Amino acid sequence: MTHHIPIDDSLDLHTFAPRDIPSVVEEYVRAAHDAGLREVRLIHGRGVGVQRAIVQRVLERHPLVEEFWDAQESHLGATVARLGPWQ
Repeated sequence: MTHHIPIDDSLDLHTFAPRDIPSVVEEYVRAAHDAGLREVRLIHGRGVGVQRAIVQRVLERHPLVEEFWDAQESHLGATVARLGPWQ
């Protein structure tokens, strides 16, 4: 399934099926990097932490992500990622 996502500095993942989250995050990070963004916010919600774990697992392995952290103001409802240098 192909998703068309507007590329800005945040992405709300609530509209995507859980099974699609890894590929959506992968492609969003790549597109954000290509668009010149240095930092992005992925909104996954609080819940029991399943979506957060999925998002952070993808970010952990993504070659364009330098670091990521929980957005403090969202009380574990979003993750911020800093993207690496442009090649």
